[in-house]
Amino acid sequence: MPIVASEHGPQLDFYNALVHLLMFALFIGWGAYFVYALYRFSAKRNPRANYHGTKGKLGKQSEIAVAIVEVLFLVGFAFPAWAVRVNAFPAESEATVVRVIGEQFAWNIHYPGPDGRFGRTDIKLVDASNPLGLDRRDAAAKDDITTINQLNLPIDRPVIVHLSSKDVIHSFGLPYFRVKQDANPGMTIPVWFQPTMLTPEGESWEIACSQLCGLGHYRMRGFVTIQTREQFEAWLKEQAAAQ
Repeated sequence: MPIVASEHGPQLDFYNALVHLLMFALFIGWGAYFVYALYRFSAKRNPRANYHGTKGKLGKQSEIAVAIVEVLFLVGFAFPAWAVRVNAFPAESEATVVRVIGEQFAWNIHYPGPDGRFGRTDIKLVDASNPLGLDRRDAAAKDDITTINQLNLPIDRPVIVHLSSKDVIHSFGLPYFRVKQDANPGMTIPVWFQPTMLTPEGESWEIACSQLCGLGHYRMRGFVTIQTREQFEAWLKEQAAAQ
């Protein structure tokens, strides 16, 4: 697994390990039963067919035990994780809020600017130089910042990403942050995480598209850079001056 750079990452890795342990136990159990069945019901031990079969409670008991373990996983781990990651979003006033819009074959990043409000977009304004169709005549859009395939974020602060797509289904994958969420056309889907590790100097972590989205899917690749808050603010000012 890649290194973990988000607050919730270790928890998900722990759940992942538990699921693999369960699958390993099932593999060993069913493998042992298969070897037993080969021996117990071999032609040498059973020269004549028995149409009544064998009867016993072990099979049913093992199935009930597996079902109980799966229910424990759901109730004890999956439901609480869902409640936190999906239902309990941080307040936007206490988070870095960005829009990420997928298209064939790039990630468009939209920051609201110092006023904290996203400017109006208009499909009629979409072109090569304005892939989001941002209407700069709108007062809220004048200080907005847009980038392509480059997502900069501050460390130790919640991040709320509003995902959408301009064309087909894409999947916003951040392996280092244990984040993966589909971006569906016609929908805006929020996802959140909190970075806990700075990106090493001179490096960037990948934004992958985890959903086959066309012939250029292989090159739909963006980058995430985690900075200190001071570095992030300086980067925002630099980008605002270049808009």
